[in-house]
Amino acid sequence: MTTITLSIDNKQIEADHNVTLLSVFKANDVLIDQICGGQGMCASCHFFVIDGSDSLTAPTQQEQMTLQFTKIDRPGARLACQTRIVGNGVVIGMPQGTFVKSTEYLEQEIGKKAQQTLIHPMTGEILVEAGKLVMRSALEKMKEASNKFAANFSKN
Repeated sequence: MTTITLSIDNKQIEADHNVTLLSVFKANDVLIDQICGGQGMCASCHFFVIDGSDSLTAPTQQEQMTLQFTKIDRPGARLACQTRIVGNGVVIGMPQGTFVKSTEYLEQEIGKKAQQTLIHPMTGEILVEAGKLVMRSALEKMKEASNKFAANFSKN
């Protein structure tokens, strides 16, 4: 099998040709979620292509629909579960921050400064930037995004 070299957050990693980036991330202990089970219906496995997008498969229709739904504002956003690596020279950046695991966690953080950027676990939307105060509006934003995601997920 052909081996391909790629860079994830400035770390060189070897991967097999035509495997999903989700499997590459898992095999190399890259912290990533897969809330929808790798179906391309959430953004919890998103990453950013910095260079070498031509060495990845084209976005699937499901990936395009999901990325349109999310509020990930950075260019080069892709879903690891839907993207396969087919050539060398891919440079990937990972979301900086931590995925919020529950509304209860966010409720406990209200009134405190976020130590890291807090990211919605399904949509990839930034809820609170690092160093900013966690406000009740972030909790409402999370609930709203979760409800919207659940409605969208149940349609599919």
